[in-house]
Amino acid sequence: MKQTALSELGEFGLIDRLKEKLSAGNASTVRGIGDDCAVLAKNEHEYTLVSTDLLMEGIHFDLMYSPLKHLGYKAAMVNISDIYAMNGTPEHLTVSIAVSAKFTVEALEQLYEGINLACSRCGVDVVGGDTSSSVTGLAISITAIGSVAKTAVAYRSGAQENDLICVSGDLGASYMGLQILQREKHVFAQAGAQPKLAGYEYVLQRHLKPEARKDIIEQLKIAGITPTSMIDVSDGLSSELLHLCTQSKMGCKVYEEKIPISADVATVCKEFDITPLIAALHGGEDYELLFTVPLKDYNVVKKIPSVHAIGSVSARSAGAVLVSKAGEQIALQAQGWKQF
Repeated sequence: MKQTALSELGEFGLIDRLKEKLSAGNASTVRGIGDDCAVLAKNEHEYTLVSTDLLMEGIHFDLMYSPLKHLGYKAAMVNISDIYAMNGTPEHLTVSIAVSAKFTVEALEQLYEGINLACSRCGVDVVGGDTSSSVTGLAISITAIGSVAKTAVAYRSGAQENDLICVSGDLGASYMGLQILQREKHVFAQAGAQPKLAGYEYVLQRHLKPEARKDIIEQLKIAGITPTSMIDVSDGLSSELLHLCTQSKMGCKVYEEKIPISADVATVCKEFDITPLIAALHGGEDYELLFTVPLKDYNVVKKIPSVHAIGSVSARSAGAVLVSKAGEQIALQAQGWKQF
């Protein structure tokens, strides 16, 4: 039998391959693998949302520059963000860790202090988990559980032709924060120099301590807007746009000049000779919300602070394209984070 390397499939190809071996037999399973959360029947009016993430030391984080309190906060927030990406309300978290002998009790208390802070900000309770020993370092597995009204759930698959494509906040900051941290780690390793982090506070915070966009979900609800589709920006804007297009069986057209990039990101990009648009499209880990709404909601959604309309949904035959400032149409490609 032919043996296939994981790198041949990549993360999403592997998920699709493994998904073929699985089937849902319970009537309570409304939506399984393939969205930000699994969707389970709860009661007549609501669904239960479930999402799980696994973070591995050396792959997803580096303890040379990730304080444990920040790491705990980020680990919780990235899971909570998945609940918001379904237009839901997070309620509970379970936390499982595998730790090596290098960690003290006090170190793990710092990790859980960060987890608790994130949960308290989002009204979430930690209700269980597991612990194990590890020979390779630290692994963190978190499951977030929430709920959403059946009439309000936002899948990746609901975008319709002519819908507006919107994104919250600004993009590329987390990626540029990572560049700063990696550069300073290299300088320290080579020369023992202390890291120079002053002036980079915004991009560093966006990487080390991201915020799930609870405020955007609340503002959409107040405005009476239910997104037709939604996803959080974890792997880069280009990847997430392609996820929405693929699962909605639609195309999209987004405009370079509309993509929100902060002055802080532009400044750091210049220092690293990186095009800001590349950081925004492919950097990832911004945990902003990318969503679509009917065109009729434009006048309402444009009044919501920190929400930007960046393009529109088109017919599938039109493909997924970026319109440059010069008017050139460029096919979008997923070049963000790859697990394998």
